[in-house]
Amino acid sequence: MSGRIVHFEIPYDDGERARGFYREVFGWSLTEMPDMGYTGVTTGPTSEQGMPTEPGFINGGMFNRADAAPKSPVITVDVASIDTALEKVEQLGGSKLVGRTEIPQMGFYAYFTDTEGNVVGLWESLPQR
Repeated sequence: MSGRIVHFEIPYDDGERARGFYREVFGWSLTEMPDMGYTGVTTGPTSEQGMPTEPGFINGGMFNRADAAPKSPVITVDVASIDTALEKVEQLGGSKLVGRTEIPQMGFYAYFTDTEGNVVGLWESLPQR
């Protein structure tokens, strides 16, 4: 359903330090994806497909702050169409930071800056088959 927060991202300066911190503080399960320069974060029980199996939590990711546009933590909102959402963002005074970008076999993401200077992510899933 559109408009829900579905993901979070936390940038880091030192990946080993950040992963160790969040693993120890919260017991998160972290999966490094070196080919993507990304660490998947699981904050609760998930299915074999990696989807939460209990209501009330979301999973996320971590990335090197120097390699990506967002420099602070980001929440990501599910939308039916990134292009439509970015159009509306710009009409209402926000600005596109990173346009519609594909993650093969999953969907698309984008980032925008809201009217207060906050970076927010957008997620558009691939159509269900």
